[in-house]
Amino acid sequence: MNAPASKNSFDSLQALEAGTQKYQIFQLSRLAGRFPEVERLPFSLKVLLENLLRCEDGNSVKASDIEALAKWKAKAEPSKEIAFRPTRVLLQDFTGVPVVVDLAAMREAILKMGGDPKKINPLQPLDLVIDHSVQVDSFGNPGAFKANAELEFERNQERYRFLRWGQKAFENFRAVPPDTGIVHQVNLEYLAPVVFTLKLGQACDGKTYAYPDSLVGTDSHTTMINGLGVVGWGVGGIEAEAAMLGQPISMLIPQVVGFKLHGKLSEGATATDLVLTVTQMLRKKGVVGKFVEFYGQGLSSLSLPDRATIANMAPEYGATIGFFPVDEESLRYLELSGRGASVELVRKYCEAQGLFRTDATPDPIFSDTLELDLGTVEPSLAGPKRPQDRVPLHKSKSMFRQALHELFKGKLEKLDPKRVGNWLSEGGSQTACLHIETERGELGELAKCAVLDHGNGRVSHLEQGAVVIAAITSCTNTSNPSVMLAAGLVAKKAVAKGLSSKPWVKTSLAPGSIVVTEYLNKAGLMPALEKLGFHLVGYGCTTCIGNSGPLPDSVAECIEKEDLVASAVLSGNRNFEGRINPLVRFNYLASPPLVVAYALAGRMDIDLYKEPLGKNDQGQDVYLRDVWPSQAEIDAAVRASVQADMFGKTYSDVFKGDERWRSLEVPAGETFQWDPNSTYVKYPPYFENMPREPQPVQD
Repeated sequence: MNAPASKNSFDSLQALEAGTQKYQIFQLSRLAGRFPEVERLPFSLKVLLENLLRCEDGNSVKASDIEALAKWKAKAEPSKEIAFRPTRVLLQDFTGVPVVVDLAAMREAILKMGGDPKKINPLQPLDLVIDHSVQVDSFGNPGAFKANAELEFERNQERYRFLRWGQKAFENFRAVPPDTGIVHQVNLEYLAPVVFTLKLGQACDGKTYAYPDSLVGTDSHTTMINGLGVVGWGVGGIEAEAAMLGQPISMLIPQVVGFKLHGKLSEGATATDLVLTVTQMLRKKGVVGKFVEFYGQGLSSLSLPDRATIANMAPEYGATIGFFPVDEESLRYLELSGRGASVELVRKYCEAQGLFRTDATPDPIFSDTLELDLGTVEPSLAGPKRPQDRVPLHKSKSMFRQALHELFKGKLEKLDPKRVGNWLSEGGSQTACLHIETERGELGELAKCAVLDHGNGRVSHLEQGAVVIAAITSCTNTSNPSVMLAAGLVAKKAVAKGLSSKPWVKTSLAPGSIVVTEYLNKAGLMPALEKLGFHLVGYGCTTCIGNSGPLPDSVAECIEKEDLVASAVLSGNRNFEGRINPLVRFNYLASPPLVVAYALAGRMDIDLYKEPLGKNDQGQDVYLRDVWPSQAEIDAAVRASVQADMFGKTYSDVFKGDERWRSLEVPAGETFQWDPNSTYVKYPPYFENMPREPQPVQD
């Protein structure tokens, strides 16, 4: 598939040389003579325009469609519908299973009709990454990763066997096994070529074509790849399956909001703080159903992972995509991540198509714009219930108390200040909870609980807003070495000063790829993270999708008995109430280093600028400023520890999987051996009694 069958009405087919290879491209500049608007189109719309030129068949794509996009009116309300054919399709494991089931069912049906089942394969390249199945059952110990992985395989045996069969049976289909990484980070670090090529012999004329990589995925955060200059967004399973079978996606030509960036981030501000600021601004602006495209000289100060962090949260700010054009930083990232062989083609192609950004590039024409000076970004959280509700760190205590007051409004005077409840849990944890009086007109403390763990003799106090989950979790931040190494540096400094995570905090480290633990180990930071309880728990989506696992019994008992508002702090992208853990009502998004800081503090009711995280071995107060690394320290750690060979090592055999995956008992054959007793992977009835020839269409 992807074989160009264009009518080429605008005579745009041209030759391009990159290295020793010659390619055919549908050159956008050939339209500029007739449609001068093309030169100043947003980069993301240029990708759509190339797609129409290449796929002009006179049916789904007509010359009039190309002309309408070439003459795009930035301020006009969307009204023209076009057919977009993404280059490839990306699946995560839960949403991907029905797609593979349908392919398997087609093979079964064609076999029953006397046909060749091997002819049934995805028509567009199809990648599936198994990443949504691991849960944080075990944590805070060296065996957590192994224990969680074994439980994952135990719970998902049937599904994994089916996907393992599909991995071997289908052409044009690749499956990344479990415990490798999350779909978005694997896509960013390995799967995305930026410029796709159709090799000799695949196209009907025997030539090699080059064109932009583009995709749809069955996860809303597919937009993370926009940070690498690739147009892609999340869709439902029906749309993804249609795209896999070569069908176009119908869409209105969108409005494009330009987001201009100036300057660079100030000392102490992270990419997480930036994305929370951007999300708040764009939510206020209103960008639902629109493309957002970032431009301006400020882009040159942002690393590729910083851009991917912002692009990832497009669903949170409501846009279809959050696009960053290809530039020198994009090429550097391709080199770093082991895709250096494609750099020359990407550069030559993007330059030839007007898709390569520099600081001298004229600003595109946008439907609307807004601007941000990166130097004004300050340390922030988002919460307690929505990703767009940014909380400046210096106001976090007062805003937490305000949110708590709103939650308990009307209930404060009903609390009995003298009630004391004591009980002994089955697990041997004695818990005493006390409501203390609140002064009229002031919030005060609503409740306080003391938890005595007889296993280690530690006494801890739970109060309203106690942080019971601190998770460095996929996927927004964990592709970003800057914030991940910053978290490790905070841990190292904290351990050196004798600090430890509070005993009631469930800590976890779930990176988006194996590369992350490679560079954390290289930097010598894993021992400090583990000392604070941030042991590796798995490579996959965990806390951010509700796979945080159960809380310790004593903590859960206290929360339920006393109706406490427990908190979670996570480096993810969504924090809706009930999503992270059913017992945790307040959830805050934060950078990985702030996740570590709140694990040390153990509570949200704290001003990290003025109040200590804890005391050192000499009984002296230790503040956040004492353990926070400088940008120079972070940059030095990135330079010293993030190396290209890590990507090569991680992805050299990425589809092979570990011993658990390889040892799965998988039925052989071109068709799947359906289990009639299965309640999960079942043969669907779509093709039952279907004749070889379709019946005539009835009125």
